[in-house]
This record gives sequence, structure tokens and C-alpha cells, in this order.
Amino acid sequence: MVQPARMFFLVAGEVSGDMLAAGLIRELRKRYPEARFVGVTGPRMRAEGCESLADIEALSLFGISEVIGQIPRLLRLRQRLYKDIVRQRPDVFIGIDAPAFNTRLEARVRRAGITTVHYVCPTAWAWRAGRTRGIRRAVDRMLAIFPFEPDFFAAHDIPVTFVGHPLADELPAHPDAAAARDALGLERAARWVGLLPGSRGAEVDRLGPLFLEVARWLVRRDPSVRFVAPMANQRVRARFEAELERFPDVDVELVDGRSREVMRAAEALLVASGTATLEALLAKTPMVVAYELSGTNYWIARSLNLIKTEFVSMPNLLAGRRLVPELLQTDAQVPMLGAWLYRLLHSPAARAEQIDAFEAIHAGLARDADARAAEAVAELMEARS
Repeated sequence: MVQPARMFFLVAGEVSGDMLAAGLIRELRKRYPEARFVGVTGPRMRAEGCESLADIEALSLFGISEVIGQIPRLLRLRQRLYKDIVRQRPDVFIGIDAPAFNTRLEARVRRAGITTVHYVCPTAWAWRAGRTRGIRRAVDRMLAIFPFEPDFFAAHDIPVTFVGHPLADELPAHPDAAAARDALGLERAARWVGLLPGSRGAEVDRLGPLFLEVARWLVRRDPSVRFVAPMANQRVRARFEAELERFPDVDVELVDGRSREVMRAAEALLVASGTATLEALLAKTPMVVAYELSGTNYWIARSLNLIKTEFVSMPNLLAGRRLVPELLQTDAQVPMLGAWLYRLLHSPAARAEQIDAFEAIHAGLARDADARAAEAVAELMEARS
């Protein structure tokens, strides 16, 4: 008897979710060549043949206050997707990141008798640990990309498989800084510092002036330093250029996109806390991390005591110690940020401490994540067939 073709329903959030989902689709198709893939998609997912019911931009929100304003639209979208899922009865529903949206959808889908997988653990280990109760009701299997996550979720009776991180598989263990400088047209012999104030306009508005003040502080103490900054898009570039006009004494090479090449090319980085810190780690470039939430989001986080971890930057979380300097909110002061950068530029021991740890972390994350994630989904699905 011929078995019907498998069907997978995927809902991804953010650009990173699009990347993860595309790799998963590619590996699942090797196992199930006739399978159908459908869901909320980005360009990479569509390129792998996933049918689109909505664009990933519908879930690309940032910050508590921004999400609140979009709640009615998100509820309508989730209800529409739920009806589609129940009608089409996929073999597996896979939510990729976007936990606030996906875990609630997963809970309803699971109650309807459909197997659910969540790819990328929600950061319940960092804040709002009480969410584990809802997650336990929502998912049949969690796919973790960081090695410290399984123990936390297993302790809350949530089945977890550590698959590793696709970026660690994709990026080289020993990056070539000289080749990156050549590719970007940067002078090889110069001492380059990368400025990465974020990929969103609001982040650049808050951190752009601070990063440029730090650049001014640094170049006054070491005139040999040069600066390069990748711009995520034209809107971000326009905002950063407007800030740069107030710093005629600071020369910054702006690069459209190509942030990973900038990270490899730089001798040190000043980077906004977020996913860029993981990419910087994998580039093996010493870094200083800074961040400043909006006043509303910081007030909410502080008032509700939401943050539960000692560290926020991924290098420190993965190392389990203060490996890289991270200065947040009122601690993110120009002299302190500048002094840390100066030390990374001039102290071989300080540089080596970060780089050696980055190499060890990279090796632990490189596990052929796409294939391992597909294997975990297939095993779960076959066990329930």
C-alpha cells in the first residue's frame, strides 16, 4: 500500500528563523522527496519549495511595547493559521523561534491531535521561567541550538534534543581576516575596529551616537585606529549617516550588509547585544558588548524582574562566565567601552583569552544541525505514525 506524501506545516519568525527552517526543509526533503511544506515563510524557505500562507515579516517584531500594538493583528493571523492547520492535518507542525506566537499556536494544534515541534528554545532560562508550564503543554519535542538548554528544559519535563547551531556548521573554524579585508576593499595593514550598533532603526537611534562617541574617544588615544560599520539596510544607513554628520573627526567606512565579513576583517568589535554577538564569536574577533533598551522596555523588564541570568550576551552565556565585557543601560559609558576596546587592541593576552574560548565554543556548536534537526523530527513523526 502506497503511503500518502508527508506534509509539514512550519511557522518561522525573523530572518534567523527563515535560515533555520530552510535548512530543515532541505534535510527533510532528502528523507521525504514527495513531502509538501507549507506555512509562514521567508525567502529562503520559499526557495526550498515551501508554500507561503503569510510572510515572515508578519512576525518580525521587537520589544514589548511594539508587540502590544500589534496584538489584534497577531491574534487574527494565529486564528487563521490554526484553521488552516486543523483543516490540512499535517504530519507535524514545526514552530521556528517566535515563541510568544508559536507556543500558543502549538498548544492549540497539539490539543487537536497534531504532533508539534518547536525549533529554538524559548529563553525561559533567562526570563519568565514560569513559561515552562505552557511550553510543556505545547510541544512534543524541543530542538535546542545551545548546549546549556537541554538540562534546563528536561528539568521541567520538556523533551529536548540538542542539534547544534547551523551557523557554527556554516562558518569556518579559522576565518581569514586578510581575505575579508581584501574582499571589503579595506587596507590590510590598518587597525580596524568594527562598529555594529544593531540592525533595527530604533537600535541605531539609541546606540549609534554612543558607538560614535566611543570611536572618537578611542581615536584620540590611538590615531592609528580605523573604523568600519556594516549597515543592515538603507533605512539603517540613513539614520547612522545622519548621526555621523555630528562627528566630523571620526572616519567610518560604511558597508552595505556583509556584516560577517566586517566581523572577520576587524581586529576588535563594539557590538550591540543580540544574535550578532554569536556571529562575532564564530568570526573569532574579540569584542565588547553594549546595549540600551528603550525607556519603556527597560522599565517593564526592571519593574517585573524579568531577567533571570547573570549575563545577556551569548558569548558569556555559552562560556558560563564573563568572557567578554558587556555593559548595559547606564553601565554603557564611553570611557568604559573605550578602555575595554583599547585593551583588546593592545593586550595580546586579553585577545588570546577571548579567541581561545571562541574556538572551543565553536567546536561544541558545530554538530551538523540541519541534519540532526531533521532526524529528530523524522524520529518523532515515525514513532507516532
